[in-house]
Amino acid sequence: MQGFGIATTGIDPTEVLIARAKELDPQGDYRIGRAETLDFDASFELVVSYLTLIDMPDLASAIARMVASLRPGETLLIANLTSFNTAGQPEGWRRDGEGEPRFSIDHYLDERPIWLSWRGIKIQNWHRPLSTYMTLLLNQGLQLRLFTEPAPIGGEPEQIARHRRVPYFHIMEWQTPV
Repeated sequence: MQGFGIATTGIDPTEVLIARAKELDPQGDYRIGRAETLDFDASFELVVSYLTLIDMPDLASAIARMVASLRPGETLLIANLTSFNTAGQPEGWRRDGEGEPRFSIDHYLDERPIWLSWRGIKIQNWHRPLSTYMTLLLNQGLQLRLFTEPAPIGGEPEQIARHRRVPYFHIMEWQTPV
């Protein structure tokens, strides 16, 4: 990223991911850590959370620490699985009595941990209704500048069709108070 004039700092609790980031961007500052315990105060112009909020048991602390690490008037960019998607896990897609694929959403308003297998790794995600995220972000005094659920534009046709029926993730851009 330094080639673009961007100084990067990356935080992740997974050693192998930090090692890979250092390999790809040796000039970056990459550290083992968790969003819930970030110790940066008004240090950054941009904080990006890409598919991570679903992994955080203490979401309120994580959001508060991310916001505290931003300078006034700067941006928190979030890409997260949609709450519709996580409300259907772990079963998600099933075939109905006629063999048609259906996505089952259940217990949408109940916050809960979900155990999933992804590429041979068992991981714990958290389902939370969209209102939980929005309330925590608004309570930090943030202003929403963008909210989108992007439609898929590439990949396997069957996967595109599924993600058009049940949006997979959303993107939110928030601005801190000036």
